Amino acid sequence: MTFKMKKIITLILILVIAGTVYGQHTVDYILKARAFTEGGKPDQAINLVNHALSETKESRLFTERAEANMLKGDYSAAISDFNEANKLTPFSGEYGLSRIYSLKGDAGTALYHLEINMNSPFKKGEKEVLLDPAFSTIENRQEWRQFWKKEWYSTTEKSISEIEYYISAGKIDESKDVLQELKKSSGSDNDILYAEALIDVATGKNSEAMKLITGMNTENPGDEKYLRILAKAQTGASDAAGASTTYSQLLSSGVADAGLLMLRADCYRKTGETDKALADIRKYLEIYPENRAALDLAGKVEARAGDNLKALQYFSENLKLHPNDPECYIDRADSYFVSRSWDLAINDYSMSLDLNPANSDVWLNKGISLLNSGKVEDACHDFRIAFRLGNKRVSDYISRNCIK
Repeated sequence: MTFKMKKIITLILILVIAGTVYGQHTVDYILKARAFTEGGKPDQAINLVNHALSETKESRLFTERAEANMLKGDYSAAISDFNEANKLTPFSGEYGLSRIYSLKGDAGTALYHLEINMNSPFKKGEKEVLLDPAFSTIENRQEWRQFWKKEWYSTTEKSISEIEYYISAGKIDESKDVLQELKKSSGSDNDILYAEALIDVATGKNSEAMKLITGMNTENPGDEKYLRILAKAQTGASDAAGASTTYSQLLSSGVADAGLLMLRADCYRKTGETDKALADIRKYLEIYPENRAALDLAGKVEARAGDNLKALQYFSENLKLHPNDPECYIDRADSYFVSRSWDLAINDYSMSLDLNPANSDVWLNKGISLLNSGKVEDACHDFRIAFRLGNKRVSDYISRNCIK
């Protein structure tokens, strides 16, 4: 390879890496702005997006700012933003425009934009549209009823939506019946394989699902829908390393979903990659600093890494934010338990039981803590409650300490 060719390849690699990093930077802005909007802080979301737009113009930034403007009730600004999004990425703002005009009570214009969305790559699913509260202002109008007389969704789309619904409702047999009907129709091979993979994951056949999705990914590399179900199958098959790689693919491709950070962090926790897990959790907490599940996972990862003091800080913060959640007391109590701080563990286990007295494991652990504090009679009281609640592990403690 010539020196000139090496320089060209190096330049291409630099540009690709720079583009990826810059694109990820944009996603970070989107996620933080979305969190502000979800938290009822549209002005902060708008200010953040304005800063991002001063660095780069991307359609998703305009749609994110439009959502914040909608929350403020500034429909004119939102319409302008959705139109700007359309200029940068054709059709990306059509669904948003449809929602705004519906909120304004303009059924004709709302359905005009909804029809464009239905015929675009940004087409929304039937369930999402019909349950969207933005359309409640026009759903009793003649124009709305007329609009839905047309078949906007293919038999395949409806079948997959039906399968997803049945799976979410735990009706696996019904989902299998729909799949059999789908196989008789003109559904594409990939659609059928995807539907099969959904059912396989729901029934614990994760290895079979992984084979199906891996084959589909070869034809459609980077497809978000396929990657999500693949990661779910890998997690179900206890392939945490594989799942973390798949979640990394989704994140690096620019999918703006903060939840992926938490899912990948949990995979890293399982593979013992503590530093990577904590990096993802901290990034998530920058976006949602009061999230109960994130603080809980952060504490557990820190505890596994051997930093019990840091773990206690996360658990205590969770308790401050969620004082009526018994699990938050249990998390901190377990941390005290591991560090043999028996009195503190007893106190938190007791608080948890005040909120949920039916947890037999908590009665057991509180009993063990009391036993280690020299309070045998109180410990036996707790052991017997745990036994009555069906905890068989407590039997040895009772026979060794409570039978005279």
